[in-house]
Amino acid sequence: MTRILAILIAGLVCEAIGVVFLSKGLKQVGEVKQITAAEIWRVVKAGGTNPNILLGVALEAAFFVALLVLLSRSDVSFIWPLTAMGFVLTTLTAKFLLAEEIPPMRWLGVLLIMLGAGIITWTEKVKEQKASTAAPVLNGSPR
Repeated sequence: MTRILAILIAGLVCEAIGVVFLSKGLKQVGEVKQITAAEIWRVVKAGGTNPNILLGVALEAAFFVALLVLLSRSDVSFIWPLTAMGFVLTTLTAKFLLAEEIPPMRWLGVLLIMLGAGIITWTEKVKEQKASTAAPVLNGSPR
């Protein structure tokens, strides 16, 4: 389980930093002022050449690769809820890299997410302990 958590943390760090770079790049590109072909082309062209957006996309792709590895090795009911820890890392990254103000109620939400992820991790540990203490099975029948 240590290897799974290490891959998860590495992936979530990529996701958190990637989202921050995407946000920064999109703010540099600016919002779509009108829905016209010329305006949409401007945004696509500016976004496709913006280094922050490109780095953000690359980091999000790295997260996706980590997620694929994790889902191939463990239960989706264990892995997917733990990806919510990305909210924690993204909030911290936004606070320190973008200097965003995070109100106390948002920090409370982050704390609740951490609590939920901790409970999920604990249930996986209990599942592993039960499996290791179960009676060995030979040829389909207990010894």
